[in-house]
Amino acid sequence: MPFTTIISPSELSLHPDDPGWAVIDCRFSLDDTERGRRDYLKAHIPGAVYAHIDEDLSGKKIPGVTGRHPLPEIPVFAETLSRWGIDSGTQAVVYDDSNGTTAARLWWMLKWLGHGSVALLDGGWAAWNRLGLPSRGGEESRFRGEFEPREVAGAYVRAEQVQQYCNDAGFVILDARSAPRFRGEVEPIDPVAGHIPGAVSAPCEQNVSADGTFLPPDVLRARFESLVKSVPTENVICYCGSGVTAAHNLIAIAYAGLGMGRLYAGSWSEWITDPARPVATGAD
Repeated sequence: MPFTTIISPSELSLHPDDPGWAVIDCRFSLDDTERGRRDYLKAHIPGAVYAHIDEDLSGKKIPGVTGRHPLPEIPVFAETLSRWGIDSGTQAVVYDDSNGTTAARLWWMLKWLGHGSVALLDGGWAAWNRLGLPSRGGEESRFRGEFEPREVAGAYVRAEQVQQYCNDAGFVILDARSAPRFRGEVEPIDPVAGHIPGAVSAPCEQNVSADGTFLPPDVLRARFESLVKSVPTENVICYCGSGVTAAHNLIAIAYAGLGMGRLYAGSWSEWITDPARPVATGAD
């Protein structure tokens, strides 16, 4: 059976250098965008290739139009996946050093293009090291695969759709950013503070325990059921600052057994590019 949401370090360790498994290191820091690559070159899970959020998992940014991490064009991203040796039979495993908040982006992107066999390493790089599992340095590559994208219709939504859903009781919009950012009390990254009107605060850091591993599925299920009420999962829209950490809520929802929600890919950094779009502050 393929792994489709979460995989433990011990489970991954049973497949050292397995050609049918692709491990992708997604470590990244907004404060120092090259730190993740440096850390990867110093030490990583054996066989892992490196994915850079800006270079590999995002498309071209257009000032005043797109958010900070727009989705790449599908043919471009499919070529990247092929270069990483991923094809229809590959089990992909993604990890980072930030409780899965960046690796979840790649997890979601593979799902978006129809690749079901992708899992996030529970606890990430820290959990791997806590178990004393092997690592090695330097850059790695894999034999080329031929990734054939099969885009899942409706996997993400655009700003104009979000504007419609804001006032529709049949949808719920979850904001994965911290509660103070949601309320507009602080905004360390984007030029406008606040949230999309009608959105519900759902900080993604509440998906994990103190050691960075995901909460049990039943606990996550209770959390998200209390947030979305009776709204069906396909009408749950997740966003964040730029469409990266929102995927953490999407994988938590899936791990809880609730199915797949949808991503507002442009997220807050795109929403605020148009001054006509409304902004709210304060609590839900």
